[in-house]
Amino acid sequence: MQDLKQNSVLQPAMPTSWDQDTKAHKFCPGCGHGIILKCLGEAIDELGIKDKMVFGCDIGCSLLAWDFFNVDTVQTHHGRTTPVITGMKRANTDIIGVAYMGDGGGYAIGSQHLFNAAVRGEKITIFLCNNCNYGMTGGQMAPTTLPGMKTETTPYGRDVEQAGYPTKGPEMVAAVAPEGAYVARGTVANPRQLKGFIKKALQNQIDGNGISFVECLAGCPTNWRTNAKQTWEFIEKDMAQYFKVGELRTPQAKEG
Repeated sequence: MQDLKQNSVLQPAMPTSWDQDTKAHKFCPGCGHGIILKCLGEAIDELGIKDKMVFGCDIGCSLLAWDFFNVDTVQTHHGRTTPVITGMKRANTDIIGVAYMGDGGGYAIGSQHLFNAAVRGEKITIFLCNNCNYGMTGGQMAPTTLPGMKTETTPYGRDVEQAGYPTKGPEMVAAVAPEGAYVARGTVANPRQLKGFIKKALQNQIDGNGISFVECLAGCPTNWRTNAKQTWEFIEKDMAQYFKVGELRTPQAKEG
């Protein structure tokens, strides 16, 4: 496991604009949230579901997406995005309900909501950003922090004897969800594939099937203290080695 606490120089990214309706995101330079949200935005446009969307975002870095899209949006308390979107979807089955969160909101304080929504097969779509740490609060150990990885609260590396092993959310959801579920893990290192997973997850809800869940591997160079090369190496090698990228469940595979 490489040491992620070494000093590096982060070059600030210049905001770009493609048209008058586009605005720069508010995340740190190199953050994976921007890539994930761009994939989501393109998927929404390509599927033509903007007017049916309800976008819920969690506390944490994900809350910075609250005004990123021109769709109906709600920001929830930490870990409560899944039940809020579940309630909205049950109250109005015509909406396309999306819950967006980080690994803390989904696998720590909100883990019970994710698990039970999966068991019930709630007809919502959940996107979770996995960057191996609590990004907004300074880079503490998260449920997804890799074994041996150094964070603000694991200066000597995560000790699995004390803290256990990292949470594998898609594997959990795939194991307990009933028929109709779509479950996948993508990475910002492959945006084209990631957008494909995101579109399939949205389409699964459009088709009226079960729960859709996509974990997105992403970088956090500010808290990892890595430069661009080190960041991409960690995403593509270390993270992808432990968190396998691909589709874990599809409605067709389950029912076929």
